[in-house]
Amino acid sequence: MAEAFAMLTAACTPEPALVLRGEAESGLERELRHAWAHTPAKAMLLMVGEGMKTALDPSLEWLRRYAQRFMVRLCQARAAHSLPSQDDLTDGLTSLPPMQGAEYVTEALLTALWEQLATLVIHEAGDTLEAWLRAHGDVWHLVGRVTFHLAENKRDAERPFAFLATFTEKVSAAGKIQHLPLARALQRYAGLQDQAALNALLEPVRNAAAQSVLVKALLESRQLFQALAWTPGEAYELVREITLLQQCGIVMKVPDWWQGGQPSRPVVQVTIDAEQKETVGIGAMLSFKVAMSMDGEALTPEEIAKIKASTSSLITLRGKWVQIDREKLDQVLDHWTRVQQLHANGAMSFHEGMRWLSGMGAAGTADLQGFTDTSVQWSEVVAGKGLAEMLAQLRDPSEVRVPAGLKATLRPYQAKGLAWLLFMQRLGLGACLADDMGLGKTLQVIALLVAVKGSQSELKLELRTRPSLIVVPASLVGNWKAELAKFAPSLRVMTASKEAHDFEADVVIATYQFLTRSKALLAKEWKVVVLDEAQAIKNPGALQTQTVKTLRAQMRIALTGTPVENRPGDLWSLFDFLNPGLLGSAAAFAETIKRLGNRYAPLRQLVQPYLLRRMKTDKRIIADLPDKTEVKALCALTKKQATLYTRLVQELKRTLDDPSLPPLQRNGLVLSFLIKFKQVCNHPSHWSGDGQFKPEDSGKFARLAEICSELAERQERVLVFTQFAEMCEPLMQHLAQVFGRPGLMLNGSTPVKQRAQLVEKFQASDGPPFFVISVKAGGTGLTLTAASHVIHFDRWWNPAVENQATDRAFRIGQKKNVLVHKFIVPGTIEERVDRLMEGKQQLSDELLGGEAGAEKMLTDMSTEELLRFVALDVGAVV
Repeated sequence: MAEAFAMLTAACTPEPALVLRGEAESGLERELRHAWAHTPAKAMLLMVGEGMKTALDPSLEWLRRYAQRFMVRLCQARAAHSLPSQDDLTDGLTSLPPMQGAEYVTEALLTALWEQLATLVIHEAGDTLEAWLRAHGDVWHLVGRVTFHLAENKRDAERPFAFLATFTEKVSAAGKIQHLPLARALQRYAGLQDQAALNALLEPVRNAAAQSVLVKALLESRQLFQALAWTPGEAYELVREITLLQQCGIVMKVPDWWQGGQPSRPVVQVTIDAEQKETVGIGAMLSFKVAMSMDGEALTPEEIAKIKASTSSLITLRGKWVQIDREKLDQVLDHWTRVQQLHANGAMSFHEGMRWLSGMGAAGTADLQGFTDTSVQWSEVVAGKGLAEMLAQLRDPSEVRVPAGLKATLRPYQAKGLAWLLFMQRLGLGACLADDMGLGKTLQVIALLVAVKGSQSELKLELRTRPSLIVVPASLVGNWKAELAKFAPSLRVMTASKEAHDFEADVVIATYQFLTRSKALLAKEWKVVVLDEAQAIKNPGALQTQTVKTLRAQMRIALTGTPVENRPGDLWSLFDFLNPGLLGSAAAFAETIKRLGNRYAPLRQLVQPYLLRRMKTDKRIIADLPDKTEVKALCALTKKQATLYTRLVQELKRTLDDPSLPPLQRNGLVLSFLIKFKQVCNHPSHWSGDGQFKPEDSGKFARLAEICSELAERQERVLVFTQFAEMCEPLMQHLAQVFGRPGLMLNGSTPVKQRAQLVEKFQASDGPPFFVISVKAGGTGLTLTAASHVIHFDRWWNPAVENQATDRAFRIGQKKNVLVHKFIVPGTIEERVDRLMEGKQQLSDELLGGEAGAEKMLTDMSTEELLRFVALDVGAVV
């Protein structure tokens, strides 16, 4: 039984860089990890050498496959300095399995990996490549010297092909490879009595003979060492094994029209289209036509008759030899005959057409399963003109005007996102907007809602009065209300509650939890339904997932920053909401994934039109972004926090109303209450000191988990700042649960000598995912550019101090854009101080300078002003 790497997996980080995750248990695992510590390339060479027969995780299996392509090229060229071909790069991307960070894998990364492999081979092998290959495994050593030539011989009608095996002797002064007949090579080595060289020469031929009946027969009869004239049938026996012989290390030289590895072949071409371009959409019935074609052109009746009359596997057609397999052609024609029988009117649904175009095949139709595996090479499904134009517009939608009611300037990529959403809305297709965190998914959706309201005259009467529904986690209700009020003041917005039934608004905001209890929301027909943090429905068996999928709407939108396309199961659940039926039933989808094996290209191609994903690492996007983006993360109070906060306000009022309170004690008292308000906003346990710190008791802990869960998926790293040293340890424990990995902590008790060690550890390429820092201890003097996110868990009421902390990540050496999250509890003193800071931002340090800053302004307020300032706004909190 093959030994398996059960725990180790490969991942790609945003840099991008390949990293190895998991624990090493067996000897081979430890050896693989040790090799990876040198370079991923060294580990890859181990996988195709000593670890060739070891079962691997799909992510490592993918790397091994890429290394195998490198080795084949190395053996064919007998040199390690070549770059990967476009075929190598395309195969590397399309065979990419579900793995963490798959979205970061690019042609540039694959090219760099190939160069790393070549550099390593050159370093290890030097001038002894043959010895290095011999030591590296019995699959690779001594291959690439023998060439099989197959050429057309037009002078012989009965035997129109010539075969010759040659030996690559040397490279001429002009850089041309010079061949000798293989028989001459045998004579030369025999005369020199060089048995080792002879064995080396014949090694690839022996490898081929062990797997090929044809080569075995040629070798045993010694015809391999002669020039041969072949019939089309004999030539076809060689042609059908081109890929196998190349993998054995034999170089294949075939006629020009077979340079792709296979001769041209007639195929059954199915054209799927819409009768009229304007009718394309979710409700459209697509037509399909079946015809025989070759190289994209329809065959004439005479050519089809010639194919049917032929008894050979190779025939001449249009001036060249083409491959024929009548059995498989008949099988494909029979398949599409059955498809036509299932569609009596000659039409299929939009979703079914998309599945056939992507290569996914039928969904849940038992008698059509297996077609993709057995006959895909003998058929092709193409989009007709109208459908092709629609798909092209999905990839690059026409520009649209920014709606007049939107109070914001859209960046070019955001305007393109709006155009895409509007086009999807017109077609009635569900859309997943999966932009990176910080690229403005919320703004793009708000722009759509404004545009939809502005185009009411174009909508059917029953759609004009329908509101849109936004479903969000409870912690994001305040964010959406604030963003809608800021960017779309013309929209009437309401929050769903037990008392609301009529929904007289343009936009209704509801939480996932409330949705599961509201019959009124589920009974309503909506114009647009938007799911924020749509990973909330990744579990198809969860109650909130099942509830969400019962919503009725003209258009469905999912917003997520996590790479859902990397996990097939999560992808199915999301698309079962967006476009039910596109991926079939859960059982059918699982069976399809099993049938596809490692071929994920059809699945990616199927979902691509409905998925818009832009990343900050994309130079087309990053060039348009500021270096540092600051966003306010609104965190709702829990009931426990709200109760404590209200109690503190009442206690402060009673204390300040005491006429015997000395003025000098008043300032100290006010400052102590300000600290208490901050503590309650952080967590009830911070105020009480009970040490419990249950995540569900704090709105900030919930918001921190939501943001950092996405960062964990994206493998991005974060600095979390707090002004309270005693909050560092609770935050450490909470974030370790979120990331599934421990992080780092720095506060006033951290020895000075350890600071440099902590920085070095965090800056490592696969360092800890988070670093919790108290502002006083680590707000200056650190360089932590490995982080691309900064979270201010509780606000230091001096902008300069906050900016200094932010600059631990946003400084010279930072190659990524930095996104700064400032946590604010709406309806509390935190929100009012934030407004105060914004209003004073442009003034000199007279008002906000020094550590006292806003605190001094608050202590100078009258009792009435202060109580109004700290009072709890229940409407904003809940």
